[in-house]
Amino acid sequence: MSNFSHLANAHPSYIENLYHQFTDQPDSVDQSWRDFFLGFDYATEGTNGTVSKNGQALPVSADGAVDWEHVERELSVFALIKAYRLRGHMDAAIDPINEFDDPDAVLDLSRFKLSEADLDTVFKAAEQLFLPPSTLREIIAHLNKVYLGSIGFEFDHIFLREKRRWLRTRIEKLKPEAAFDLTGEDKKHILSRLNDAVGFEDFLKVKYPAQKRFGLEGGDAAIVGVDAIINQAAVKGVEEVVIGMAHRGRLNVLANIMGKSYESIFQEFEGVIPDKIKGDGDVKYHMGYSSLIKTVSGKEVNVKLAPNPSHLEAVGPVVEGFARAKADMLYGNDYDKILPILIHGDAAVAGQGVVFETAQMSELEAYKTGGTIHYIINNQIGFTTDYKDARTSVYASGVASVVQAPVFHVNGDDPEAVLYVSRLAVDYRNTFNSDVFIDMLCYRKMGHNEGDDPGYTQPGMYQRVKKHDDVRKLYIRRLVERGDVDEAQAKQMGKDFKAHLQDIHTAVKNKDIPYRYQPPEEAWRRLNSDHWEEKHFAESPETGVDLKQVNKILKHLVSLPKDFTPVAKVSRLFDNYKKAIKNNQLDWALGELTAYGTLLLDGHDVRMTGQDVRRGTFSHRHAVLTSQDGEDKYNRLDGLAEKQGQLRIFNSLLSEFAVLGFEYGYATASPDNLVIWEAQFGDFANGAMTIFDQFIVSGESKWSRMNGLAVLLPHGYEGQGPEHSSARLERFLQLCAEYNAVVANVTMPANFFHLMRRQLAWNFRKPLIHMSPKSGLRHPMAVSPVEDFGPGTRFQEILDDPTVSARGNKKIKRLLLCTGKIYFELAQHKEKNQRDDVAIVRLEQLFPLPTAQVNKILKRYAGAEVIWVQEESRNAGAWSYISEHFLYNEKIGVKLGYVGRQATASPATGYKKVHVKEQADLIDRAFAKAK
Repeated sequence: MSNFSHLANAHPSYIENLYHQFTDQPDSVDQSWRDFFLGFDYATEGTNGTVSKNGQALPVSADGAVDWEHVERELSVFALIKAYRLRGHMDAAIDPINEFDDPDAVLDLSRFKLSEADLDTVFKAAEQLFLPPSTLREIIAHLNKVYLGSIGFEFDHIFLREKRRWLRTRIEKLKPEAAFDLTGEDKKHILSRLNDAVGFEDFLKVKYPAQKRFGLEGGDAAIVGVDAIINQAAVKGVEEVVIGMAHRGRLNVLANIMGKSYESIFQEFEGVIPDKIKGDGDVKYHMGYSSLIKTVSGKEVNVKLAPNPSHLEAVGPVVEGFARAKADMLYGNDYDKILPILIHGDAAVAGQGVVFETAQMSELEAYKTGGTIHYIINNQIGFTTDYKDARTSVYASGVASVVQAPVFHVNGDDPEAVLYVSRLAVDYRNTFNSDVFIDMLCYRKMGHNEGDDPGYTQPGMYQRVKKHDDVRKLYIRRLVERGDVDEAQAKQMGKDFKAHLQDIHTAVKNKDIPYRYQPPEEAWRRLNSDHWEEKHFAESPETGVDLKQVNKILKHLVSLPKDFTPVAKVSRLFDNYKKAIKNNQLDWALGELTAYGTLLLDGHDVRMTGQDVRRGTFSHRHAVLTSQDGEDKYNRLDGLAEKQGQLRIFNSLLSEFAVLGFEYGYATASPDNLVIWEAQFGDFANGAMTIFDQFIVSGESKWSRMNGLAVLLPHGYEGQGPEHSSARLERFLQLCAEYNAVVANVTMPANFFHLMRRQLAWNFRKPLIHMSPKSGLRHPMAVSPVEDFGPGTRFQEILDDPTVSARGNKKIKRLLLCTGKIYFELAQHKEKNQRDDVAIVRLEQLFPLPTAQVNKILKRYAGAEVIWVQEESRNAGAWSYISEHFLYNEKIGVKLGYVGRQATASPATGYKKVHVKEQADLIDRAFAKAK
């Protein structure tokens, strides 16, 4: 409270001098003092006061002198009001089971040099609360009702004054004693929602007592809150709502928010397997759902609940990416049309770093979605961990302060307060397009799951929980006591409630809410979902384009607008590009940007994010140029044609987990656009493995959701140490099965061109994991002629040795199989030493392995010793994967040798000289004469 006590303790002479300074130059005093002086309109009409320069004056006594004693008390009252605004949430009645401790209650008069003797004194400071001049007693009564009731308002940390004033105006005009100005229909709707929420949980408890359901019991008012958000959002013009949440309460949300039929849910409890199932499926409390909800206002809203694994908060950035894609594609970037809602648990929102990463995205150009409503179902325990052991922050919502978001802490036993803050959150979000948090304090009736006994670890807490009536009972009691319903109506409510349960028992609600597919969803439905066989990957479709189009794009890439002056180095860069085009040797940068350009001309959008992707970590891409003065940007793929797709390329925040999740979500929204995430170094993908494991490689199998996200992971041993060498190719190959993804390690620009175009040419979608080059970006051998981009060309899964003629294969004694950058070193050694007895074949695509093509190569070099060569350690790279295929695949049946580094604990050495020696040694061994 030291933030305010200095105001009350200010010496009268200091206040007088400050006041005179204010009347002369209002902007010369601190904002809080300007608020104070401007807030008191001591008009001279009917007083002995003297009007000041700005039309205001301080109170004066009968002799005309300023009454500085009263000014000091006015100032103390003003400080008290400020204290309520800043600190009132800590003393508010927000905890239904009194588990949360207020560390320091400070709203007592003595701290502000006020006493009971001042209670009946009239203070003009009341006008700060939109009240007429009032006694201190009346001021405190109003403050207590507004700030110390069922809602704790936390917003004074927001820097932007406009936001604070908007909130203060809405909050301080509130009348909690009038049930938050709710109508009779509002109260009836609340009771109906509570009936649904509590009744659903009670039914499942009776019907399936032994099964996990991660029930909402204790937090049932969340259904009131989420329902209110959707209804209020519809009133404000929102057309689509996207929800992400973990498992607690998910079944209740599916049933009572999304409108999923009880019959469907019960079938999942009964273990009924859906017809025509593909993949492995997932547990019922992880599944997603879409519905078209008719709101109270009569408007229809598309509502989607994203599927989510048990990695709790991982779905957050996925939802944000999905929402941004829809805003880009369907709503013209009008973020008031689409609303993301993230429903958190208290332990997860405080403990998971991806929440912080996602929050930091919220106002960035590449990731903004117009504000998210974060709804925390705060049951004050994490599995068996007390909240005091789960976080350092006072509240679970501590991350809100990072992005200047207001927090509405609300008592989950007061559904009217829950309804009020839910509507307020929507209004704030749509007014400022900023994040807002609702922290609903409640409790968890059962253990972490229904078979868990929380009495082992929180016996005191659960003694209180057992005695605590559910929110529906409490609300009916409140309605009766307040006279909103009479006792007969209350009894009828009980009968209706039992009848409602009986309706559930008899499965009267046996139809899902109908759903109307949006254009991007129809595009998914047109794709082939039956692509789980080798034949679909035996050969790539043709992806070459007319050479006139290729040359048009190349010409555009090396041209600049006349009114754009780039930095000096760009001239040399463009000279090199023009030279490469003239010599018909297109390098990686030209091949890559040409691929994106052709897709744009085909009407597709391309989105690419990652750390430093506009220029490229290795300064190769230069997709966006900066002017010499640093004021302008030029996207080199803008202006290709009057009607073309957009290249949306953004440098990301320094995040892997949340950024990759966002791009996965973006790619989920539509199959018609190419979405790319590039890691700064492939090694950094380890920070995003949760998204790879839980979404990218398993999402189709678990949730029947195809996804065409392309991931570029720079990979290759250049002597840069253990964190800048390996993208951990072995991890991704280990994650591959059932044709769930593509893993490639491409060496030639034209082949990369076809690889990226193939992502949209297939009549299905697969995630792409590509081991991108580093030194290969400028390697003299890594160039392609323009003809390799032309009609009739396609992605080459395997590249045969170009130096071995049709007849020369008979000379080959050793066949080296490899992938990626090591090829160039092998090829250079072969040429230098004239080793015509050795053939080097590149596997450009490792998964799915094109078995028929591999066999064709082995047949061509029949009788040759076959060696797998890699620069990675033996326990890394592709060796384990490739050797297993050769060992167990009956169609191959060839013994495979190994050349590479020995198994190591670290991906690579940190010493350049050691690296060079190791690299030279493995090249020598690859070409060693057979003993």
